[in-house]
Amino acid sequence: MSDAGGKLLLTVVLKHHPGLTLDDVQARMKASDWWESFPPEGCRIVSWTVAMGMGQILTLELPPEKLALVNVELERRAWGVFSTECYPTYDFVPVRERIRERVRDGGQ
Repeated sequence: MSDAGGKLLLTVVLKHHPGLTLDDVQARMKASDWWESFPPEGCRIVSWTVAMGMGQILTLELPPEKLALVNVELERRAWGVFSTECYPTYDFVPVRERIRERVRDGGQ
């Protein structure tokens, strides 16, 4: 979803490929220049967490015109190490607060 500043949030789930050791993963990420090239220029990392037993979950903030570039960079640098899932996302905290106030005032 795009905010007033013309940026969107994209949540990327990187699931570990079974059978790869940590050394395998690190060697492949280094060989693909992952740490220097992802995310692409113009994209901001909002959060990046590790989900033990699953992989990594990151949220990027980016201009809509960078979406295709993020996709290409994931294909170029993460495939073979992770399977990827991408979801456009938005910050629900302000929405939750509006709903909470509405319910406090007797609404639904």
